[in-house]
Amino acid sequence: MIEEQFRLEVLDWIAQDPDPKTAELLTKWLDDDNEIELRKSFNGFLEFGTAGLRGPVRPGPSGMNRAVVGRTAAGIASYLSSRGLSKIVIGRDARYGSVEFMEESAEIFSGAGMEVHLLPRELPTPILAFAVNHLGFDCGVMVTASHNPAIDNGYKVYLGKSVDGVEYRGSQIISPADAQISAEIAKVQLPSPKSDTWSIVSEDLIESYITMAAESAREKSPQKIIYTAMHGVGTETLLSLFALANFSEPLLVNEQSKPDPDFPTVAFPNPEEAGAMDLAFALAMKEDADLIIANDPDADRCAVAAKDKKGDWRTLRGDELGTLLGHYISKSSDLSGKTFATTIVSSSALSKIAAKSGVEYSETLTGFKWISKEANLVFGYEEAIGYCVDPENVNDKDGLSAALKVAQINSELKAKGSSILEYLDEIWSEIGYHRTQQISIRVNDLATIKKILSDLGGTPPKTISGLSVTKFEDLSKSKLPTEGFRFYCGDNVRIIIRPSGTEPKLKTYIEVVGERDFADTKVSEIVEEFTKLFARYS
Repeated sequence: MIEEQFRLEVLDWIAQDPDPKTAELLTKWLDDDNEIELRKSFNGFLEFGTAGLRGPVRPGPSGMNRAVVGRTAAGIASYLSSRGLSKIVIGRDARYGSVEFMEESAEIFSGAGMEVHLLPRELPTPILAFAVNHLGFDCGVMVTASHNPAIDNGYKVYLGKSVDGVEYRGSQIISPADAQISAEIAKVQLPSPKSDTWSIVSEDLIESYITMAAESAREKSPQKIIYTAMHGVGTETLLSLFALANFSEPLLVNEQSKPDPDFPTVAFPNPEEAGAMDLAFALAMKEDADLIIANDPDADRCAVAAKDKKGDWRTLRGDELGTLLGHYISKSSDLSGKTFATTIVSSSALSKIAAKSGVEYSETLTGFKWISKEANLVFGYEEAIGYCVDPENVNDKDGLSAALKVAQINSELKAKGSSILEYLDEIWSEIGYHRTQQISIRVNDLATIKKILSDLGGTPPKTISGLSVTKFEDLSKSKLPTEGFRFYCGDNVRIIIRPSGTEPKLKTYIEVVGERDFADTKVSEIVEEFTKLFARYS
């Protein structure tokens, strides 16, 4: 029997729920005394943080639904109004609930007196980020859960101008904006006023984005590229981009080329996940392709696979592609007064490329929201396959413009009889071989992550894979404070352990610099050691 006070809490939520479907489901769970599902839905208000909102689509305060989105929009509107900001643009992907969440937000923003504009259809996140800068909006909201599982949806928030001393330039919010918006959400008085007064952004915006991204791209040699949108919204824009730039038309992985919120061919719609690229590999082998390019569902991330001299295909690690792009940009652009930036968990290779090129280098906390705040940024990347190759126009990771840049590099290499992997080898000959690897464990209970971190912090290992730990850092007490730990074994071995900011995962980032056989072997040993360690907690 459901306890009376909890029943009253649920009934109060139902009475104010704007969506009859979620209200009906909660009522059914009450009638059925289904406390298990009700507790999942009433386990605290879905936290608003620097990634905005992200969580499972389900009723109640703990899920993504119209009631939660409406309260969040009201809180954002209050935050903006208090700072004299009023012009907002909203975009969406093709996930379950994205249309409803965009419309609920628009009604709330409009009811609060905001000037509201909606992107015309389901579109990639980079176009929303571009719109904030290109059309001069004060704020942008993107309804997406990026590469999360099909059950999730989310809400990314961008600011267009300097706010409270932070230069946003069309990038995602950071502290203190996240906490300030969260405080406004907590103060929302229901019901919030609504209005249906808004406008639809012209298709000219998409044409402007494509024109911008294609502007300086040139294909030196025809190439056969396999492309997968991972059941997301990238296909149409990417094909238009390649066509305008006069590049060879990519061959599509048809099973994954159209938006599908069920993501039926993959366990997780993330090119980094095992098996997600299998269909692309199969098509590449069938077509004897030159390259594979993949976007995640909202097309802000980009993955690349290439074949070696033996004809075997493999996906480049995020750090490898970031190193390759950074090196290419360092040789092909005027970088006077410019900055390269990446995060504390990414490879140290970019810092060495910057030093050789006379470019400023900056290391940031994890997440593109931090990279995009760097002044004079010309290139930034994070190892989780996020790349910003044109921050003047899209001050965020952009998997579409990155895809075209990779295609340009590949065409130039092909014209010279070389390849992506051979180019990487050339870079390693300049700066030394940098081998990185990530271990990611997904948990059902976040307490597992807290236990692992507590144990590691309480008793840090003295040796790792037979190497003495020469330095141990609690990152929460470092110059760039964040949750997690960093271990060094001499100058050339670094391991970072931290929880994911967007998913129930614990991540370990390993880098070994040195002779290739040693580095590859040592990385494998460290992976095995930490995999066994984490298995004890399962």
